[in-house]
Amino acid sequence: MIPYGRQDISDEDIESVVAVLRSDWLTQGPAVPAFERDLAALTGASYAIAVNNATSALHIACRALGLGQGDWLWTSPITFVASANCGRYCGASVDFVDIDPRTYNMSVPALAEKLELARREGHLPRVVVPVHFAGQACEMEAIWSLANEFGFRIVEDASHAVGARYREGTVGNCRFSDATVFSFHPVKIVTTGEGGAVVTHDRKLASRMERLRSHGITRDPEGMVGPSDGPWYYQQVELGFNYRMTDIQAALGQSQLRRLDSFLDRRRQLVARYETLLADLPLVRPWQHPATASAWHLYVVQVDEAHTTRSRLEVFNALRAAGIGVNVHYIPVHSQPYYRQAGVSRSLPVAERYYARAISLPMYASLSDEDQDQVVAALREALR
Repeated sequence: MIPYGRQDISDEDIESVVAVLRSDWLTQGPAVPAFERDLAALTGASYAIAVNNATSALHIACRALGLGQGDWLWTSPITFVASANCGRYCGASVDFVDIDPRTYNMSVPALAEKLELARREGHLPRVVVPVHFAGQACEMEAIWSLANEFGFRIVEDASHAVGARYREGTVGNCRFSDATVFSFHPVKIVTTGEGGAVVTHDRKLASRMERLRSHGITRDPEGMVGPSDGPWYYQQVELGFNYRMTDIQAALGQSQLRRLDSFLDRRRQLVARYETLLADLPLVRPWQHPATASAWHLYVVQVDEAHTTRSRLEVFNALRAAGIGVNVHYIPVHSQPYYRQAGVSRSLPVAERYYARAISLPMYASLSDEDQDQVVAALREALR
């Protein structure tokens, strides 16, 4: 089986983890802050807070921005459920903005129209979570302009987009957002096994997120109520969580970051090959906005129903039967039973049409040209 995605672990990665296992620290020792410094340097953000997964990162970012009961969080329907669930964890209501038919990211015109309606009805969002789907950045400058007009905060979900670029900067520089979240799951660009991080320029926001990831506890006398009892002393000043990353994970992540450029280069080579090899097939291939350089976490095609008699399901099943581990990203979140039961019944026609046709083809740095040729041959046969 050729999977749709997989990790790429080198001898250097293994040696980095072994070094931690032989050290005095396994949980939060020197490797975590070292990884955070490298991530901040990569993105250009001032602060990076590493956590146990990207879902936790989304949660503490929203919580630190004050999202709570009576508030709204808006996000894209074409994402993993965590992009929406983080709002529910905070007690907020969640709604969705339809996607752009070319980038599959949140549509700026749809967002602007929805904001105007929400302003008239008196329920503007407190937080908007644009999702950089498949590794391509959203139109963040336009979303930031809307945030300034309508007063919402922005958390970029860049789980797919480590190393991606938007305009002249790296995704995560937070030029057009309050915070940016990354994922280091094994199928992502770089991995820590499980893991995530949130980056920001806001010192107060970073400080609160650091506290929230560790039970709401502080050892900083400036954040305490009353004087410290001594060097051992700490205080829990709010209800937090145990969302900490381990040194084992951080060492792997730091080693992986050193190979980020090679990972991205290989993914872009594979995209170029797909573009050539698939050009004559009845598929809608990915489109990249000229202001972006995608990290290409995913390579998603859509079955062009106007030029083939084969359905998406038939093509999917044929590929799986041929040993090609294709997948579908994503089932629209607003269609999930939980969100239907929560009162989200809005029709989002662009997202729904995209979902009905989409198939994610294998895309990972260690995918060989020969395996990619096998994927294309199987796809060609499945579309007959």
